[in-house]
Amino acid sequence: MILYSRSNSHTSLHAMYGLAMEIDDEIAADENDKEMLQEIVNNTKLSEGYLTLARDIEVMEAKSPEDIYKVHLIDGRGASSSLDSARQNLAATFVNAFVNAGFGQDKLMTAPSDSSSSGSSGNWLFKNKEHGKASAAASLGMILLWDTDSGLAQLDKYLHSTDTHVVAGALLGIGVVTCGVKNDCDPALAILMEYVNKDDSNIRIGAILGLGIAYAGSQKDELRVQLSAILGDPQATLEVLVFTAVALGLVFVGSCNEEIAQSIIFFLMERSEAELAEPIIRLLPVALGLLYLGKQESVEATAEVSKTFDEKIRKYCDVTLMSLAYAGTGNVLKVQKLLGICSQHLEKGETHQGPAVLGIALIAMSEELGAEMAVRSLERLLQYGEQNIRRAVPLALGILCISNPKVNVMDTLSRLSHDADADVSMAAIISLGLIGAGTNNARIAGMLRNLSSYYYKEAAHLFCVRIAQGLVHLGKGLLTLSPYHSDRFLLSP
Repeated sequence: MILYSRSNSHTSLHAMYGLAMEIDDEIAADENDKEMLQEIVNNTKLSEGYLTLARDIEVMEAKSPEDIYKVHLIDGRGASSSLDSARQNLAATFVNAFVNAGFGQDKLMTAPSDSSSSGSSGNWLFKNKEHGKASAAASLGMILLWDTDSGLAQLDKYLHSTDTHVVAGALLGIGVVTCGVKNDCDPALAILMEYVNKDDSNIRIGAILGLGIAYAGSQKDELRVQLSAILGDPQATLEVLVFTAVALGLVFVGSCNEEIAQSIIFFLMERSEAELAEPIIRLLPVALGLLYLGKQESVEATAEVSKTFDEKIRKYCDVTLMSLAYAGTGNVLKVQKLLGICSQHLEKGETHQGPAVLGIALIAMSEELGAEMAVRSLERLLQYGEQNIRRAVPLALGILCISNPKVNVMDTLSRLSHDADADVSMAAIISLGLIGAGTNNARIAGMLRNLSSYYYKEAAHLFCVRIAQGLVHLGKGLLTLSPYHSDRFLLSP
């Protein structure tokens, strides 16, 4: 990430964490200084500084997915993958976006129309199917990350497409490209608001999530009014309503906003038994928990209300709220409570033990000793836990050591990547990408190359390997997924 000068460290921290701050005369009396500091807080020059750094260390050259896969280093099996072309192209889209994030150029989406490579952005876009097209269009937002002027101009052409998936992807891309960048004109708001009430569900979801990403943490009241109105729309599909709740959680993360919390609670209470059985409904407790992220006791009133929910979602919601409210606090009592939940034997097919495992990682991740103890506890869960717990353990390890490739965790995940249970092995592969995210770690890169050869006949596993490879080379090593600052002194929401 970009580090600003030490003299302006307090403003750069506000910028990194997306906190709104107006520079007044007490902070800077000189108008030029005030303007410069406001640009830092608004992240206006973030793309420019990022590209300057990339040029200085000579990593500007665009990389293709094949450059990351390094198939020539693998035996013949890895080169002749059985992965179906649509899924292979989707994997390449994600890898391309991760690797070239923020560089403004790549070999798939921004390649010139006369290019002899994979073709222009239009050609690559239509090598995908349905949601693959949406991902390809949205990936342009990642490639042009923080460059709002160029990014919005390039994404605009996709908004005129007759394919709803392309339009939805472009709207999501607008959210990604403007994420963390504050602009007085609010171009993202002006564009996305036009699409939140469209008839097509894909377009609505793209616009709603775009707003959630673009204004994450901003607590913008205009969005509260608009998005809360969608929650009460009887014509909206369940997917639209759930993603609206998630967007509200992102925009008002850590705000403890009671009005939004009540809207989500009422929405949950009104769901039928059939709707509560849908997997997507589990995002609603996550949306509710985001409102109380890291706020500890502030969640207690909402947690009490959650005890009145239908039994299909009650325990899941309770564990999720606790995990998010105490995330990053290192609260030992809450970790012990979650370990106690993991020790229970479930008879009814309940699903709350998975979030309990992830909650252990979220709570313990804030300091070194707690994280080390959590790793040991998770290894015990691997040995003695039931299958639904084992499936969550690799992801918990990935969260605990995100962008921090510890050798013991790396070895554990490498072992689990060959587990007999497909869910465990795929989670371990993704977690190898998480712990190595943005580090260019050579050992993890080698492990993933070997896994691509090992799973060359398994489409789902190979897809996970590709995603992990993209994460390891995130931003060619200039980006990180770690939320910490100053040796774990500060934790970004």
